Amino acid sequence: MNKEIITDMCDSTAQTKKNTKRLFFWSVIWVLATAGVGFGPKNLWNFNTWLTIIAVLIHIGLGLGMIRVFKQYLQGLDELQRKIQLDAMALSLGIGLVLGSSYEMLEDIKLIPFEPEIPHLLILMSLTYVVGTVLGNRKYQ
Repeated sequence: MNKEIITDMCDSTAQTKKNTKRLFFWSVIWVLATAGVGFGPKNLWNFNTWLTIIAVLIHIGLGLGMIRVFKQYLQGLDELQRKIQLDAMALSLGIGLVLGSSYEMLEDIKLIPFEPEIPHLLILMSLTYVVGTVLGNRKYQ
């Protein structure tokens, strides 16, 4: 019986590593596609409408693929790791909503002289997610 449990744990760890590598691959591909959509029209294809539309559609397709792979990654985790991920995602979403909406209002009420940008919110949410994951792993060590 103990041998079965150990084998299951090893298989689970191997599957988690495989899922992590897949998620990393899809994330890198999506980030590269994001850069392509952001810089391609100006620097590579001189704002050609059809090429830009194709690039955006590819970007969306890769993003949806990345979401699917992330869901598979989460489903492959054990209960504790899933809880850590869920807590980190909840923190990231909460911070993103609260601070993002406040950030947007700062320009409307003339407290900042520039227009808020989505990348600022994405960076904030990404960093919050990483911090939440690190703190969750420390909490349950």
